[in-house]
This record gives sequence, C-alpha cells and structure tokens, in this order.
Amino acid sequence: MDDSTPRVPPRPARKPWIVGVSGASGTPYAAAVLRGLLQAGEAVDLVVSRAARLTVLDETGAPLRDAHWREDLARWLARGADGTPDRFAGADVSDVRYWAAGDLAAGPSSGSYAVKGMLIVPASTACVAGVALGLSKDLLQRAASVTLKERRPLVVAVRETPLSGQTLRHLVALDEAGAVVLPASPAFYAGATDIQDLVDFVAGRVLDAAGVPHKLYRRWEGELGAARTEPRTE
Repeated sequence: MDDSTPRVPPRPARKPWIVGVSGASGTPYAAAVLRGLLQAGEAVDLVVSRAARLTVLDETGAPLRDAHWREDLARWLARGADGTPDRFAGADVSDVRYWAAGDLAAGPSSGSYAVKGMLIVPASTACVAGVALGLSKDLLQRAASVTLKERRPLVVAVRETPLSGQTLRHLVALDEAGAVVLPASPAFYAGATDIQDLVDFVAGRVLDAAGVPHKLYRRWEGELGAARTEPRTE
C-alpha cells in the first residue's frame, strides 16, 4: 500500500436545523428564516404542517406539494414578502431535506437523529398548545417535543393577537421547558422602508436566538436617528 497517497478527510456529519412551519399567518417569516439559514451555510430539515401548506398557498399563491417540494420551495423562497416574484432568485435548496408532516417515522421524530435545534416559524396557538402539552399529533409537534427532551435549542415564533389566557399559560410552560418564546413583533428602529424589512427583522431575531449569523437587519448601537441617515445594506 502506498502511504504517500493523500488521504481525503471524512466529510463532517450533516447536522441540520429543523424548521417547522405551522398553519398560522406569517409564512413570509418562515421564508426569510430559511433564506437566512441557507445563506449562513446551514443545513435544514423542513417540516410543513398540513394547515401551513394551505396558508402558503393563500399568502403566496404558490403550492407546496410533497411530490414537488424542491421546485415549490425554491419558488416560495424567491418571492418577496409583498408578493414580488423572483425578488430573491437563486436560493440553493440542495442541503434542504423535506419531511412530510404525517411521517412520524421520519428522522426528526427520534432523539438519536442529530440536529442543532428547531425553529417553529410561524407558530400557531394550536401548535403552541400541542407542543406545550406534548401531544405529538404530527411530525412538527413530535420534533419539537424531542427537541425539548434532548435539551436542544427550540425557538417558537408565535404569531397571534390577542393572546388568550390559555395560550399565555402554554407559552409560560414552553419557557419553563427551555424554549425561547419569540413573538413575531417587528421593530421600527432598524429603518424599515417596506414590508420585507419588517419581516426580515423578525427573522433576524429568530436567527439571533439560534446563534446563526446574518445581516437581515440593522442592529441598535445607541445612536438615535441613525436608521434615517445610514443606508441599509442587504
């Protein structure tokens, strides 16, 4: 055997972020988070609830079909929050793995499946209740329950207003279990000029909670009025 032959180092094991999309309004938030993860070079496992597929269709006019998810996802990620097609053309979805919501034998349903954590964007109140109560009625809820029991990061971007007392109790339960409860509440100090800026702010805060670097919004640096004088960078 020729020991002079250079050895190719083993490829690092894939360790994705799970992104769960529930049926709440706010699918542009999910698209922005997905774009941010992919731009940061992160692998993604995507779980879209049955209700969320209807919401994606209603809010974007585009389907998200199990049998054609790759091309449908690329089309969805290219669309701006205001509905502009091809605003973000060219998203590389090659390191995205799609799991059907009804597939309870999928990888993310097991704690031995290696992932970095899970981001639920947006999270409906029904999803919040299911995760808080440990119902695991579909893969999204099961993956979130596994994330909590394995002590991995879980970010829950709840999108509802007003919040009932029952939902508030469920959110407190998630906080006590170790999740980050992150309401989809855009801020205005970053110099937003259109709806995409507001969406990107929330998506950026989700990525902040996950420790994923991004440039989705201008950070506060203690200078009043700076957002009105500094140009926004993409």
